[in-house]
Amino acid sequence: MEIPVIDLDELHGEKRSKTMALLHEACEKWGFFQVDNHGIDKNLMEKVKQLVNAYYDENLKESFYESEVAKSLKNKEIISDIDWESTFFIWHHPKSNINEIPNISEELCKAMDQYIDQLIKFGEKLSELMCENLGLEKNYIKEAFSGTKGPTVGTKVAKYPQCPNPELVRGLREHTDAGGIILLLQDDQVPGLEFLKDGEWVQIPPSKNNTIFVNTGDQVEVLSNGRYKSVLHRVMAEKNGSRLSIATFYNPAGDALISPAPKLLYPNHYRFQDYLKLYSTTKFSEKGPRFESMKTVANGHHNFHV
Repeated sequence: MEIPVIDLDELHGEKRSKTMALLHEACEKWGFFQVDNHGIDKNLMEKVKQLVNAYYDENLKESFYESEVAKSLKNKEIISDIDWESTFFIWHHPKSNINEIPNISEELCKAMDQYIDQLIKFGEKLSELMCENLGLEKNYIKEAFSGTKGPTVGTKVAKYPQCPNPELVRGLREHTDAGGIILLLQDDQVPGLEFLKDGEWVQIPPSKNNTIFVNTGDQVEVLSNGRYKSVLHRVMAEKNGSRLSIATFYNPAGDALISPAPKLLYPNHYRFQDYLKLYSTTKFSEKGPRFESMKTVANGHHNFHV
């Protein structure tokens, strides 16, 4: 199964409409896709990965293999309620906590901040393209996510350590993401990520050449009135190597009020006789304006607009 790849360079020129159609299909039918030529400095991405791997080796690896979950696996016990992962979380916006993470180097803080600055711009660009495809104002998602302090941005940094008995445990159990748009910088060697597509688990290959892997969360599904799906995914434990995952969440603010975009809702709570009355004079016209008029009726305004 070929995972959709969106090349942002092709938004400029004659391939734009084809690229936008591919993005729309990816959001509507897949819920995940890869992005190339995303405009983020690939040397910086490489640096972030190297520094995170070094941080894990120096600060987290030993304690993980001494943890209860690792000991349980040594005893060949099936582990169904814990994930085989070593993680920490960085908040970026509205307030950063990166300097509070134990033993984090100034070099990693600086590289991560630079990377996130570029990634947020990329996330905003993606949200604008999604809005265009949905027929919404280009800043609709950003504004819907903003609340009083703007969208929330945070990163889950995870290592899925080499696992002696991968058949006994999941790296990360299956779930959909609660938030908005998820932007993943992942390992270029070790696989493990899987998404559910048409009832089958699709293996997501490691990201070569620092492409960004994107998936949409529950709030995009709600906002798009079910057009763009959040999809179940999981991480399988691996016997041959440790997998790196740096997943940044472009999410609504905590106080953001989320609901389907009114423009995407069908009219509801109207009497069929009112619809027939309007239909009798607009039968041979486009149905879209008719639906918009029925929304007005449903809201208690009985003046038809065609």
